[in-house]
Amino acid sequence: MEDRLITSTMQIDDNDVENVLRPKSMSSFIGQDKIKSNLEIYIQAAKSRGEALDHVLLYGPPGLGKTTLAHIIATEMNSRLTVTSGPAIEKPADLAAILTNLEKNDVLFIDEIHRLNHSIEEILYPAMEDYALDFIVGKGPSARSVRININQFTLVGATTKAGMLTSPLRDRFGVHARLEMYTVSQLAEIVTRSSNMLKTEIDEDGAYEIAKRSRGTPRIANRLLKRVRDFAIVKGKGVITKEIADFALTTIGVDAIGLDNVDLNVLTAMIEKFNGGPVGLDTIAAATGEDANTIEDVYEPYLLQLGFIARTPRGRVCLPKCYKHLGKKISDTKSAQLSIFTDDNYDEEK
Repeated sequence: MEDRLITSTMQIDDNDVENVLRPKSMSSFIGQDKIKSNLEIYIQAAKSRGEALDHVLLYGPPGLGKTTLAHIIATEMNSRLTVTSGPAIEKPADLAAILTNLEKNDVLFIDEIHRLNHSIEEILYPAMEDYALDFIVGKGPSARSVRININQFTLVGATTKAGMLTSPLRDRFGVHARLEMYTVSQLAEIVTRSSNMLKTEIDEDGAYEIAKRSRGTPRIANRLLKRVRDFAIVKGKGVITKEIADFALTTIGVDAIGLDNVDLNVLTAMIEKFNGGPVGLDTIAAATGEDANTIEDVYEPYLLQLGFIARTPRGRVCLPKCYKHLGKKISDTKSAQLSIFTDDNYDEEK
C-alpha cells in the first residue's frame, strides 16, 4: 500500500516535488475558494488589530492542501512557522519547549493533531485560551501550581479524522475549515501550473487526462504528472498530450477514472465471488489478500464517492455503476434489489 501510485497519503519521493510545487500565497492556491476567502478576511482583520489569528482547524482527506494552507497562513501573517506532528510530541515537556520558543503572533502547525495524547492536550488547553502554561511543581502537601506566560500564537491543527478529536480541543479552535475534494477542472489547472514549474510542456487535453484520473486529489495529480513526464520524454517529444498521458497512465495501471489494480481486484472479487454482495469486510479482505482496515480506510472512500459500492447492515454491495464500469452483466433480480440505492435504471446496452 505504501508503494501504491494513487494513494493520497504522503510518500517519501513526494517531499522534493511538493516543496517545489507548493503555492506560497492565497492567490496561487487553486481551489477551496470558500476557505480561502474566509481566511483572507480573518487574516486581514487580525493584522489590522495587531493580534494573532484565531486558532485554525483544517480537516479532510489527505493530499488536499492542509500543510500548504498552514504555510500560506504563516506567510500572509508575516509570521514564523513552526512545524511538528501529534506523534512527535511524546511528553508535556516537548510541547512546553516548543511553545516557550514561539515569538509573538508565530504560527504553530501540528499535523495529525488527533494523535496527541491526553496529558499533552491538558497542557495545550490553557496555552490556546490564555497563552499560558500551567505546571505542578513538587509533590504531596508542598506541591504548588506555577503559571508561565507565553507569547500570543496561532495554532493550526490538521487532521484527516476530525471525529477523533476530543470535544474540549475541537471547541478551542476559532476557525474550522473542511477541505473538499477538487473538481477535474481545478485539478487540470493545478497540473498545468505544476508542469510549468517543472519546465514541462503540456497541452490542455493532456492536463485534463491526468486530472480526471487523479481521484480529486492534488497530491495524486502531481505524482501522476511526474510519471507521465517521463513517458513524454522517452516515448514522445517532451510534450504531454492526451495520447501520451493516456498511454502512460494505462501502462502504469491507472484506468480512465483513477482506479488501479487493487481497486479493480476488490470490485471484481465482490462481483465474481460473492454475486455483488452483500459481503462482509473481513470476507473481502480474505478473498483479496488485503488488510481489512486498509480496505476500509484507503480503498473504500473513493469507491463510495464514485457510487460503485454501498455499505449496508449486512455488508458491502456493488452498485450498477460498478457493473457498468467493469463491463459485467447484472441480472434483473439483482437490478431490482439494487434499485433502492439509485433512481437510475441500469441499461446493460449502454
